[in-house]
Amino acid sequence: MSLAVVYSRAQEGVSAPLVTCEVHLSGGLPSTSIVGLPETAVREARDRVRAAILNCQLDYPQRKVTVGLAPADLPKDGGRFDLPIALGILAANGSIPRDILDQHEFLGELALSGELRAVSGVLPAVMRAARTGRKVIVPRQNAAEAALVSGVDVRSAGSLLEVCAHLCGRAPLPRAERSAAVARTGNEPDLAEVRGQQHARRALEVAAAGAHNLLMVGPPGTGKTMLACRLPGILPPLAEHEALELAAVRSVAGLGTEVADWMRRAFRAPHHTASAVALVGGGSVPRPGEVSLAHHGVLFLDELPEFDRRVLEVLREPIESGHITISRAARQADFPARFQLVAAMNPCPCGYSGDPAGRCRCTPDQISRYRARISGPLLDRIDLKLEVPAVRHAELREASPGESSADVRERVTAARERQMARSGKPNAWLNNRETERDCALGGHEHALLDRAVERLGLSARAYHRVLRVARTVADLAGCTRIEDVHVSEAIQYRRGSLA
Repeated sequence: MSLAVVYSRAQEGVSAPLVTCEVHLSGGLPSTSIVGLPETAVREARDRVRAAILNCQLDYPQRKVTVGLAPADLPKDGGRFDLPIALGILAANGSIPRDILDQHEFLGELALSGELRAVSGVLPAVMRAARTGRKVIVPRQNAAEAALVSGVDVRSAGSLLEVCAHLCGRAPLPRAERSAAVARTGNEPDLAEVRGQQHARRALEVAAAGAHNLLMVGPPGTGKTMLACRLPGILPPLAEHEALELAAVRSVAGLGTEVADWMRRAFRAPHHTASAVALVGGGSVPRPGEVSLAHHGVLFLDELPEFDRRVLEVLREPIESGHITISRAARQADFPARFQLVAAMNPCPCGYSGDPAGRCRCTPDQISRYRARISGPLLDRIDLKLEVPAVRHAELREASPGESSADVRERVTAARERQMARSGKPNAWLNNRETERDCALGGHEHALLDRAVERLGLSARAYHRVLRVARTVADLAGCTRIEDVHVSEAIQYRRGSLA
């Protein structure tokens, strides 16, 4: 029999559909053809595989070789299929046993020497393989990443010869073992370094507790970026399934995963010249953007009005839905995008509007045009808007250090645990029906909120967001019901200069 079947995985967003590599040897002039919608890198595999097999001193069949990659309508790209194709050819030629191949899945690019090279998207492939019960063989450089998935037998190899020796039972490959994870490195910025800005510190704590979006407005040098950089340090630790989701996105993006601290929250801060594709993802072969790389973490946009308005508008849908779908003519991919938006901006083009010293020379029309760069629908999706005023030099010099990130994180984690026990998600993720159920108000609180809605002209979306923020404030206080003091604090976060 001159037919062999080998299993592998393609890359399609953060999913990894099964690909069956079938190799058939037949009579005719020696040639190799690959069918099954292969992209250029896959078509070139025939030359890499042939050279690798010959350089490993193995026999390459002098027959017509047909390689079929099924399903035929799924585009195949990258060098990830080199190893399964080579093993299929060797099995069809009788150089390695066929019966053991159906117990494994293989990923890896081959150098001409037969060495294995790392490929992207290994983690989603191993996660899917874990459901089938098959073992997975990956390049040695991908071993640490692949070992993050529990419940699957992952083996790592450095060359085609090592894989062949393992399959023949002569030299078993080493099992990839997960390294100990470090949730926090100890080098993260600490909130204790922030002097003054008590109102901003409180808003940051509320935002962290409920996963709410936050906008800070203030003149240059008031600590807006400093505060934003300390938000990840007060967020609750990642659950393992959340960390795996983020690691899968990074794997697909080709960024890899630092195994020593893979449980850390993401903090992404793209420059204001970033394009829409850079933010939400795209390309002919869809790749994740910043919103996906910040999954379960923080997306910080400094100098918010300096971003192109069309770029900012693409954030509206993922902020609401928590995922992004990239559609192209031949491809479509879904990426998770459950991020927490934190933005900072100056109050005017020069940055000193409202300064007591009168340094601002901007006209009302200039200030209006500057702030109009941020659309109303985008501002409506931001839960907390606060002004961050300048801190007096005497306060900077004399103020004692504030609470540390560790102390604040304890309260935030306790509040988040109340939310998870109540609804299984942070308050900011509640839909309207869940908001009405979990954020019910008494008569006095309803009257207070109704007056605020009328005076501030809040939309229905903003009304529900105020309710969720009030629920978070109550959770921080350990209260089972929302009281008027919690509603009042939530309302004040909608009364900023851009509210």
